[in-house]
Amino acid sequence: MSQEGLDKLKKELAEALAQRPVISAAIAEAREKGDLSENAEYESAREAQGLLELRIAKLQNQIVNAKVLDSSQLNTDKVQMLNTVKVENLNNKRIMEFTIVGESEADFAKGKLAATTPIAKALMGHGKGEVVDAKAPSGIIKFKILDITL
Repeated sequence: MSQEGLDKLKKELAEALAQRPVISAAIAEAREKGDLSENAEYESAREAQGLLELRIAKLQNQIVNAKVLDSSQLNTDKVQMLNTVKVENLNNKRIMEFTIVGESEADFAKGKLAATTPIAKALMGHGKGEVVDAKAPSGIIKFKILDITL
């Protein structure tokens, strides 16, 4: 992943950790209202706490296992992580451009395509001018790689 992606995960983690006291206060307030067996507010707060803790654990795991790629060590001979790839969809003649990123950084609307997608997998390891086939739910899509940049 990029340093930008790691920084984003760390920010999300900090925001999630800041929610812990808020949820704890909501649980304490609901607990004060009496019988916990019929207290929907208490159950809702406990559920929110469980979801928050799952999110925190997931973010911590992603951060610990993150591998930040140094873009100065990358080249543009073959498509790889963090490359921006300009391709022509030969099926519909549309030209598209996207950056191949890790799963947590993917945002197709911003032109960031996860490396785990069928299109990115198909393009990886191929060079400028090559035509590759990507398996999509709608069928096989042929792409011609027009350019690879950082």
